[in-house]
Amino acid sequence: MAGSRDLGNIPVVKNNQLTEEHRTREVVARAILEGGPATAADLAEKLMITPAGVRRHLDSLVADGVLEARDPHLRSAASRGRGRPAKVFVMTDRGREQFEHSYDDLALMAIKFLAATSGEQAVTEFARYRAEDLERRSIARIGGSVKSRSEKIASLSKFLTKDGYASSVHRQGLGHELCQHHCPIAHVAAQYPQLCEAETEAFANALGTHVQRLATIAHGDGVCTTFIPDLDLVKRKKNEKRTTRAEGKVAKR
Repeated sequence: MAGSRDLGNIPVVKNNQLTEEHRTREVVARAILEGGPATAADLAEKLMITPAGVRRHLDSLVADGVLEARDPHLRSAASRGRGRPAKVFVMTDRGREQFEHSYDDLALMAIKFLAATSGEQAVTEFARYRAEDLERRSIARIGGSVKSRSEKIASLSKFLTKDGYASSVHRQGLGHELCQHHCPIAHVAAQYPQLCEAETEAFANALGTHVQRLATIAHGDGVCTTFIPDLDLVKRKKNEKRTTRAEGKVAKR
């Protein structure tokens, strides 16, 4: 009897282990969805999972087509000279589909119908209408009491995260990079880029400054990236260069 009871528990234990494996794998996948491209070492540290465990889950997710391993974008010559860099794992379109809303196909069908019956101009007008709503709600989130550019960008990032974009922001060169690690409308925007263009304009209007869209999930990039230059810093750097050139000319005389 004891033996029968032990044998009967084996499938249960196995099923529990499989369930736990699945949950951990989903945690790894969602970390990349919300945090953007990452190496195995980054994920191990962030999720407090052993490097070997993370790699096992990453291998499975890559095999299932949920993730893709890519070479990292190196920003400097110094970084390129430090040996072979670690692979960066990014979410694939197939992987994103597992996290998309169920009405995604319906939205795409509706816009296709709009384009077929009323023309591309109607799609552009819809994109502007959507962007104006996004702009209005983001301005309300930013509020009039926020003074600095950095605070405004941080508030916009928090608003976008609550709106389903899993946003983050960091300093980069002469400005900030606003990153959206998830896009609820990626499949629709892939066919109708007017949505991305209008959204970029909404960001500029909400922040009251020029912005530049560098990458989009809809076009196959791992993250939607918008660069927001610090115009005062850019102007100061230009003035410093002019001063340096002028001093150089004086010295040559």
